[in-house]
Amino acid sequence: MTEAKEELREIVQFLADPRQFTRLGGRAPKGVLLVGPPGTGKTLLARAIAGEAKVPFLSINGSEFIEMFVGLGAARVRDLFQQARDLAPCILFIDEIDAVGKVRAGAILTGGNEEKEQTLGQLLAEMDGFDSSKGVIILAATNRPEILDPALLRAGRFDRQVLIDNPDQRGRLQILQVHCKNIKADPQLSLEHIASLTPGFSGADLANLVNEAALFAVRRNGDLVTESDFDHAIERIVAGLEQRSKIMHPEEKRRIAFHEMGHATVSLTLGPSEKVHKVSIVPRGLGALGYTIRRPTEDRYLMDEHEMLKKIAVLLGGRAAEVLFLKSTSTGAADDLVKATDLARAMVTRFGMSEAIGLSVLEEKELTYLASPQLPRISPYSEETAKSIDHEVKSILEKGLRLALKELNTYRTFIEQGALELIRKETLEEEDVVQLWDQHVQSAKVSA
Repeated sequence: MTEAKEELREIVQFLADPRQFTRLGGRAPKGVLLVGPPGTGKTLLARAIAGEAKVPFLSINGSEFIEMFVGLGAARVRDLFQQARDLAPCILFIDEIDAVGKVRAGAILTGGNEEKEQTLGQLLAEMDGFDSSKGVIILAATNRPEILDPALLRAGRFDRQVLIDNPDQRGRLQILQVHCKNIKADPQLSLEHIASLTPGFSGADLANLVNEAALFAVRRNGDLVTESDFDHAIERIVAGLEQRSKIMHPEEKRRIAFHEMGHATVSLTLGPSEKVHKVSIVPRGLGALGYTIRRPTEDRYLMDEHEMLKKIAVLLGGRAAEVLFLKSTSTGAADDLVKATDLARAMVTRFGMSEAIGLSVLEEKELTYLASPQLPRISPYSEETAKSIDHEVKSILEKGLRLALKELNTYRTFIEQGALELIRKETLEEEDVVQLWDQHVQSAKVSA
């Protein structure tokens, strides 16, 4: 989080030497809001700032302000700010500020909560009334910025918002290096490889991953934590608990093997930015009867239209393999269809990738860091446009399916061999898939 640390280093410098900032008439920010997904280190960063600045650190959780009796929360806010003024210079940190700073417009619809309203009102008044030149900096953290009251976010209260996002590959490597100091790791362990396998993991997820890997090593009575322990831990976190005891019909097993080889093959031929790391037909978690883990070769932040279509083709690869080799479809592709439909719909309604619909943004994605059920909304477009959207989404999905079928038709022999290997071994590692692929390419050259 290099950029976030640069932004917050000024606060440390201000607390150490306030005159440096005020000599030209400027002032330090009154408040800094740390925003980001859960587990990315917002609270840790706030504590680190206080440690660096060598000043007292007052910490309170937003929920601690809320009391049963009206007026107690507001009194607690007054006491806290008075305490901060007495201890200045210091840092006052309010964690999970969304518990007390929720937008007040909802009170009309929900009947309101007088205690919460008074507490928030007192917080706003206190933030307005104190002088940051005295050396009191307010830090707050939230993973739900979209529900905070606009009065709290205006300039003069929380002057700055600093995004603390999930780490990139380099950040994940640095976090893994910190946590791996506490375990007996194999000297051959490649943390770079593990960092590449964990896109989207937060700092807390990575700490949990290292712990799970150590527990796997203990279960097998190992002396050191190896890379295979980390592989097992990643699968445990991403796909769920292995369920080898689940007895499967041979025909079902065969269908799942072809389904997963369909995903793997389309990914191998169309997705050069991702490597197939593992293919398995061992059931995991609540609903996964098999899974294909793909490993990105680099961090990506943008996708063009062709890449999105390829991604849809990879998602529909399993369904395409069932149609091509088993001449029927099953319920196994349900999750793939949901993801592919969401992607196709986003292309049409949000990214302007449909000629028929044009560049109009018809559905906006809200910045939410916590998965929450979306409230039903009044549709911003006509029924005719809705029909056009449905038609375009269907057209993109059919295009993705055709692309997947074309690739699978080209590599029929490879899929059949891979499915047989999967039924025999249940899991194919990256090396097994590459070896099978190389053999197929060589035999194709010889026959040509």
